[in-house]
Amino acid sequence: MEPARSAVGLSVREAVHTLQSSEDGDRVLSVLGSLRRYLRGAAEPALPDEQEEFAAKHFATVLRCLVGRLSPRWLQLSPGGRLEQLWGSFFLEGPADQAFLVLMEAIEGTAGPSFHLMKMAQLLSRFLSEGRMAALMEEQCRPQTKPGFPLLQETLLSKVVSLPDHLGNRLHQDNLAQFFPQNYFPLLGEEAVRVLQAVVDSLRGGLHCSVSFVSRVLGKVCIQGRHKEILGRLVPQLTALTQGSCLWQRVCWRLVEQVPDGAMEAVLAGLVEDAPGPEVLSRLLGNLVVKNKKAQFVMTRKLLFLQYRCTTRMLQSLLGYLAMDNQRRPLLIQVLRELLETWGSRSAVRHTPLAQQRYISMAVLICLAHLGEPELQNSREELLASMMAGVKCRLDSSLPAVRRLGMIVAEVISARIHPEGPPLRFQYEDDELSREMLALAPPRPAGDSSLEAGGSSLDPGVAETPAEIVEGSVPAAGLQGSDSELDSDDEFVPYDMSGDKELKSSKAPQYVRDCMEALTTFEGQDMERWEAALQALEGLIHRNPEATREVSVELAKVLLHLEERTCVAGFEKLRQRALVAVTVTDPARVAEHLTSQFYALNYSLRQRMDILDVLTLAAQELSRPGRLGRSPQHSSLGPGTQCSPALTPSQSGSAMAPDWRVVVENRIRSKTRRFSKGAPRQEPAGGPNEFASVAGCFFFPLIQHFDRPLVTFDLLGDDQLVLGRLTHTLGALMYLAVNTTVAVPMGKALLEFVWALRFHVDTYVRQGLLSAVSSVLLSVPAERLLEDLPDELLEARSWLAGESVTSRESQIQKGCQVAERELGACTQVHRRS
Repeated sequence: MEPARSAVGLSVREAVHTLQSSEDGDRVLSVLGSLRRYLRGAAEPALPDEQEEFAAKHFATVLRCLVGRLSPRWLQLSPGGRLEQLWGSFFLEGPADQAFLVLMEAIEGTAGPSFHLMKMAQLLSRFLSEGRMAALMEEQCRPQTKPGFPLLQETLLSKVVSLPDHLGNRLHQDNLAQFFPQNYFPLLGEEAVRVLQAVVDSLRGGLHCSVSFVSRVLGKVCIQGRHKEILGRLVPQLTALTQGSCLWQRVCWRLVEQVPDGAMEAVLAGLVEDAPGPEVLSRLLGNLVVKNKKAQFVMTRKLLFLQYRCTTRMLQSLLGYLAMDNQRRPLLIQVLRELLETWGSRSAVRHTPLAQQRYISMAVLICLAHLGEPELQNSREELLASMMAGVKCRLDSSLPAVRRLGMIVAEVISARIHPEGPPLRFQYEDDELSREMLALAPPRPAGDSSLEAGGSSLDPGVAETPAEIVEGSVPAAGLQGSDSELDSDDEFVPYDMSGDKELKSSKAPQYVRDCMEALTTFEGQDMERWEAALQALEGLIHRNPEATREVSVELAKVLLHLEERTCVAGFEKLRQRALVAVTVTDPARVAEHLTSQFYALNYSLRQRMDILDVLTLAAQELSRPGRLGRSPQHSSLGPGTQCSPALTPSQSGSAMAPDWRVVVENRIRSKTRRFSKGAPRQEPAGGPNEFASVAGCFFFPLIQHFDRPLVTFDLLGDDQLVLGRLTHTLGALMYLAVNTTVAVPMGKALLEFVWALRFHVDTYVRQGLLSAVSSVLLSVPAERLLEDLPDELLEARSWLAGESVTSRESQIQKGCQVAERELGACTQVHRRS
């Protein structure tokens, strides 16, 4: 054995010397032919021992010699390209791992763009195209006893995964398309499938193999963020191969089990994203979450609680995977408990973004859908306690979306815990999100693969109901048509009833005091009179301002405490507009009363928020330019609604006057020829700002007692929704007081209010504070801001800078940045002046 080996070494040494020194093409071809017989698959191969010695000790030396001799002149020593073809065969037919390392070493060692670099890159491209990467990985899957094998694997792993980076850094704009990441990693996925097929064939033949190297390649590629490229090719093929093959399933389980812990999260997240359903995920992973603690942490904690990037389909795949096997179902119940604990945490509701709360709510619904009746019975008390805690803290939130999430989840949990009892129903907006969440609620039997089939089947009873109704209604319609053909009255023109009014037994009140009496002395037989009084009140207030001022405060009290006693259309709007009309008619007295009642006892949160809405709308109406010369702006109440009593003859004449004028003007306009006509320009309405004299009555009483808790009302405690509405109302009042003398003290008080609440935990409150700061900047002149409020401005600017960095809400971040820029602009203008 030893003489043969020394003979191989001696012949290789002589051949390398000849290749380095000879310029004779025929001699070079002869030497390369003699060396080629040591490669596997040669026409006249050497002895197996000699081939093994050549591959282990001398092959890399020969390749480096060939790389060193590469040049245009050397390749032209043999015409017809025979030398180049024979030169490339050593890299494409010899041991793939050594050829790959020598190629990468040659490419990295080249200084810049050159013939040598492009030739090596083209040879590497052929290396990939001819499937040599699969041969490289397959060689690493076989049992190895070499002493330096672990170090070789680490080097190969680094070079294989980072090949696009190395080639891109060397070739720059001359890079080949095959080395682009979007092309290389899908190719690597295809090669990995070929390697796994070879492993399965070896196992069927009774040979031992390991998929550790493929697992490490997969993990490292996924860590670099290329899981879509490689798993996009790997998962569909493994999905088909594992269907009905236990051996393929075990190979896939082993493939994922041997992924290093540092890459486990990236691989599992990619598999959950690309797997078409829980059944496929179960075939690819097996009981990995039971065996591997890292995988269990990723699947039951990291992807559900610490991240919220999974789509609804991914959540269904993940939680469905946990529910498909009896060994994994305890993990599903544990996940549901932890989800409900987080869902019912008041701290989580306050400090987590809305997207994450929506994500956790969907996960809760999916878990509930996978639980069976025995499991629900065992966890009934715990589910009920978590539901009550979560619903309470969500209904207390100031964000409508958070409240709606609580309502939807509470309805589903209640229906699953007590299916026989009366259903729990909330009133919320029926939008795409609510429909999507309710679609997750129907229970699914264990092992349901409807997701993989592409959708869930409808309930047959529900699907048949419309057909039964249609079938039952067709004969009746046919009979009616046959009877009515003889006496058809289709030739008659229908009577126009669009202007008809409903006849009522009681007349609408003619005076404001009569309306007050009708609203306060309601009895069962006076229902129509009560409705007529409410509908006519706003018009009477606008037409009789003097009479309204005499009873303005009493009327405001009546309207504030008024409850809906009949099913009158638009009750809340009618009541609100009447209150706004009273406040506009007598702003000082009514505003004083409303602001005092805002902090009074025995008022509900709804009434306090109604007060804020009325003050804002009234201030907007008072500050509207030209208000005295026009009728008040309000939306129409719809057909059949009586807003005012019949006009007197004098009033009817004045009301009819504009009609004939319009007719005459239209006739004149139609008979007149004009050669050119410019665009009509309407002069902006002008007039005094009526809100200027009463702005302090609206503003200062509201801001005085916000920090004084009452028995049933605590703005700094649980009543965050009202506090958020208060901050927005104060900002609106500040904005409507623009260019008034009281704007500066109002701005000072509002900035102090903002400074006291700047660290509030509720998002809605902080949005209101930001709105208030913006209103101060818009309403108070820049020179007055910097002369009278320098300290407050500096404090506000520091708060805005910190809030724009620390806030998780994108709207708050953008608003803070805009307000901070406005503050900087005000400062620059003042410095220039």
